[in-house]
Formats: sequence, structure tokens, C-alpha cells
Amino acid sequence: MGSDVIIIGAGGQGRVVADIAVCRGDNVLGFLDDKAALGSKILGFPVLGKISDYKNFSDAHFNIAIGNSHIRSQVAEMLNGVKWYTAIHPTAVISSLGTSIGEGSAVMANAVINPNAKIGRHCIINSGSIIEHDNIIGDFCHISVGARLGGTVSIHEHTWIGLGACVKNNISICKDCMIGVGAVVVKDIYQSGTYIGVPAVKLQKE
Repeated sequence: MGSDVIIIGAGGQGRVVADIAVCRGDNVLGFLDDKAALGSKILGFPVLGKISDYKNFSDAHFNIAIGNSHIRSQVAEMLNGVKWYTAIHPTAVISSLGTSIGEGSAVMANAVINPNAKIGRHCIINSGSIIEHDNIIGDFCHISVGARLGGTVSIHEHTWIGLGACVKNNISICKDCMIGVGAVVVKDIYQSGTYIGVPAVKLQKE
């Protein structure tokens, strides 16, 4: 018997998590979302109500499928004490040697997580991304489609690595950073902000 799963957030991320659950043989009960006018069903699964209605489903497992990490964190705090669903696509390649994945995280199709990597809670490891050996990924991080992290990289909480971005081995990136699409990080980042380009530099506000 698979798990009964409720997905918080009925947008694109939620649809991907629903697909993962189906591929794993779990039972998607439906979505909870605070947006109005969603309709009664998403991909054939019912919209069950607002996020605050989670209390009506005490036996279910929950995954927060919301891209914004700070909203994800707020919802996780609201739902404190529920059973979390860690969504791992069957095609993801995850080493069994010292690797751990925190509760409530989602690992998409064809992602690679190599030995001794540590993934935090409520992270998004997107399709085709590569997390090399000995990486440490903090809570509520998002590694986008096709991003590549070299060995022994540390990504601190609430940081977003953009689509196709690359991070050189032995690099540390502080919390609350946005690494832009296709950026290449070759030096440690100690200051929160948005970094773009090759090599990546901080985007200065005008």
C-alpha cells in the first residue's frame, strides 16, 4: 500500500509532485491551495480546499510544492506535526553511500545525488540536476532544472540555484541567494543577493 498524499500548492511544482507520487504508486488525495478560481480538479485530482484545511486530513502525508522558499517555510511551520511526504522520482539516481534527503523534499526525474551528499528539509531538487559527492544543501533550497554542483559544495538555506547554473567544486554559498540562469560560480559567496553571469557577480541595485 502506498502513502495517501496531499500536495500543498496546485501550480506547476504541485503538478510535478503529483506525477512523482503517481510514478511511485502512491495515492494523490488532491491539492490544497489558497488561490481562488482554481476549479474543482487539477490533472484529474480534486482541489480539496485552502491550506488551512489540512487539519481535515490527519492521516495523510503532505508535500509543500511551492517555489518560493520563504512561503514554503511559513507553510511548514503552520503544518508543524504533520506527516511529510518526501517525493523522489523513480528515475532519480541517488547514492546509497552516506546520502540523506530531508523530510518533505522533492527530487525530480533524472536528478543525480552522489555519495555523502546531504539534502535538507523541504528542498526542491529539480529535473536533471546534479548534486555531486559531499555536497551539503540547506533547508528550503531550490536546485533548478539542469543545474550542476561540483563536489564538496555547501549551499545554505533558502538559496535558489537557477536553471542550468554551475557551481565549482569546494564552493560555499551563503543563505538567501539567487544564482541566475546559466551563471557559473567560481568563488565563495558570503553576502546574500542575486548573482549572474560567467563568472557570477552580484547584481547591484540601482
